[in-house]
Amino acid sequence: MNLNEYRMAFAAVSLILILLATVPTLNLVLSFPSGSAQFSEFWVLGPNHVMADYPFNVQLNKPYQVFVGVRNRMDSTLHYLIYVKFRNQTQPLPDPLNSVPSSLPPLYEYHAYVKDEGTWETPLAFSILSASRTGTSASVSDISINDVVFSVNSSTIWDTERNGFRYEIFLELWLYNATLMSFQYHNRFVGFWLNMTSGSA
Repeated sequence: MNLNEYRMAFAAVSLILILLATVPTLNLVLSFPSGSAQFSEFWVLGPNHVMADYPFNVQLNKPYQVFVGVRNRMDSTLHYLIYVKFRNQTQPLPDPLNSVPSSLPPLYEYHAYVKDEGTWETPLAFSILSASRTGTSASVSDISINDVVFSVNSSTIWDTERNGFRYEIFLELWLYNATLMSFQYHNRFVGFWLNMTSGSA
């Protein structure tokens, strides 16, 4: 090797050593993105365990069932709270733009501890116990969720566009914040519509 080749080899080795020495310092200053985003999956499936065949034309005192599930992709074990709510077509849903839950009171709740990359799923059984209809208005008085009866006293009017008296069961996902020691709305909600046209009397 001549002198120029020695110089080039020395410069290359020196550059490698300098880079290796600065990597720990760079890690303190730069924030490198992780391999995947953190989020929670939240779903409601129909009685056949697919995203179809949801109960729609409901009848009084007839049992129905769907499945509610959560998948944790948040990199740690989490405590989830799921609120089940019931509304007519004009009552408020959660506001996803501002991460605000619906102001409607919850009827039923689930608690689930889910490991990272773990899945939790459970049935939601419900039936409309009492409802009435007068002309172009209808009212649901009582609903059963997982064999617990709730008084809802919710009225609606005939939906001319969709030809029915429409109600919705929807679910909100909340997450326990250990720092605040309270649950916070996780900005996830799912739901399905019910038509009371044949279910009221």
